[in-house]
Amino acid sequence: MSKVLLTAAVTGAGDTASKSQHVPVTPKEIAEAAIESAKAGATVAHIHARDPKTGGISHNIDHYREIVDRIRDSETDVIINITSGGGGDFIPSLSTPAAGGDGTDMQTPKERHQPVGELLPEMCTLDCGSVNFGDMVYMSPTDWLREQAKLIQQAGVKPELECFDTGHLRFAKQLINEGLIDGDPMFQFCLGIPWGAEADVETILYMKNRLPENAHWSAFGIGRMQLPIVAQAAMLGGNVRVGLEDNLYLSKGVMARNDQLVEKAINLLDSNGIGVLTPQEAREKFGLINHSKGERR
Repeated sequence: MSKVLLTAAVTGAGDTASKSQHVPVTPKEIAEAAIESAKAGATVAHIHARDPKTGGISHNIDHYREIVDRIRDSETDVIINITSGGGGDFIPSLSTPAAGGDGTDMQTPKERHQPVGELLPEMCTLDCGSVNFGDMVYMSPTDWLREQAKLIQQAGVKPELECFDTGHLRFAKQLINEGLIDGDPMFQFCLGIPWGAEADVETILYMKNRLPENAHWSAFGIGRMQLPIVAQAAMLGGNVRVGLEDNLYLSKGVMARNDQLVEKAINLLDSNGIGVLTPQEAREKFGLINHSKGERR
């Protein structure tokens, strides 16, 4: 049986906490969601922090530290993947378009890297370009990305190269060519987000066929396309992702928990003769460094 890496993206940073009671908000809830997802069979827990009072995005390192400490203290075996997307939300002001309007949330590369650099997860995301993200612009300029990639490299953390559109794939390969990505690169195709790449087989194949020969890849779709993309990506040799960051529903009208989405994905994969990597199998396959165990490069 072939095996894939299964990521549970347990909360994200979007305005979803008000839409489902199952979206974890506090550090305790986010850690518990990661632990429950791991016990359900997830290989990786992808982590964002939220403000416990508002439910919105948090950049507070103490929130991240509590989440990571709770997961590690539970002794649940799961690979931790922290976002390095940080503050990249830009909403222009009509009166002063060069300045950010209400809702703008921008951080420098060093600020975006702080949770990764201080907590040293085995993996982190690296969003490889700017994109129209719904009604805002997610900003990640190329020189900023070079700086972030260098910081991640120095920390010994494996970046997951997030590609929301085809140009992001081109720039991710440029980072590799410039020596800023160590080992076999890991790509993530982020599909179906307005207004990035479509969530369909044609897009997966287009991006897959342009990867470096030694690359590993994963794909996810949002909303109703979450499970179809799981099946399509796995059948094409990729890894997969589910979770409440990307989709709130278990079935039409039925709100999901993270562990339920993990279980549903595992059942879908199993029906196609595909298994899920354990965290240790994934560490060995992808060359991950478990800093919490004192491992070094």
